[in-house]
Order: sequence, then structure tokens, then C-alpha cells
Amino acid sequence: HESSSINRIYGFYDECKRRYSIKLWRTFGDVFNCLPVAALVEDKIFCMHGGLSNELIDLHQINLIARPCQVPDDGLLCDLLWADPDRDLAGWAHSDRGVSYTFGADVIRDFLDKHDLDLICRAHQVVEDGYEFQADRKLVTIFSAPNYCGEFEN
Repeated sequence: HESSSINRIYGFYDECKRRYSIKLWRTFGDVFNCLPVAALVEDKIFCMHGGLSNELIDLHQINLIARPCQVPDDGLLCDLLWADPDRDLAGWAHSDRGVSYTFGADVIRDFLDKHDLDLICRAHQVVEDGYEFQADRKLVTIFSAPNYCGEFEN
């Protein structure tokens, strides 16, 4: 879902090495580089790991992303994996994470209206109860890793 460098930083490498082998971690990295970066469910629910991109004009652009590939530092693929909604923002802003963007409820509503969609479903952020809605329930963040990195009590 992300890159090998990110998986290494956030503990996946260490867990694979401790429980199995570095070879398995590399295999996972190869698989992640081939996975689809987004999905459309019943033509109404747009799913991705991260969030929206100001470069995404037409959903068919996603099919043009050459896979397998490494995640670039910017652009459509980067945003689909690492952009975040911000309930206190209107429009777009650079992310405090240092990569990709944050986007407001207005961006969510405009995107859904333009593409005749009902919901955006994403992950990428720790949320207390495992899921959290934003933008009048037009976006849901689902995070299913309890006690993430041993730092959160989600």
C-alpha cells in the first residue's frame, strides 16, 4: 500500500525480520508495488489509501499509472497514497507530513459531485474508534491497526 522505505520506518520491516525473514519483507514490497492504488465500488464509492489529488481530473487517469512502480515524492500516485482530509481547511494546503497535500470538506463535496459519487473511503490516519466520518459523512477514514506502533490506544 505504501513504499518499502515507509514500511521500514513504521515497523513492518522489523516485524517481518523478527518473525520471518527480510526476504519476506522484500516480497511484500514487490507485491505492494503491484497493488491497485484505488478502487471504485458499485460506481459510487471511491476507495484509496490516502486521499484526493488536485491532479486528478478524470478517474481514468488512475488506470494510466504504470505498475509496478516505486511511489514518487509528488503527483497523483503520491497523493492517492498520502493525502489527508482536514476538517479545519477549505481548499488545498501542503501537508504537515512533508509530502502530498491536505484538503477540505469543500474539495470532497466538489469531487463527489463532479464524479457522481456518494462516498470516499480511505485509511492512512489513526482514528480513535477504528473509523471516522468527515464532510457530512461524505468521507470515512477506516484504520484497523489497534495500538498502532505501540503509541496509540485506538
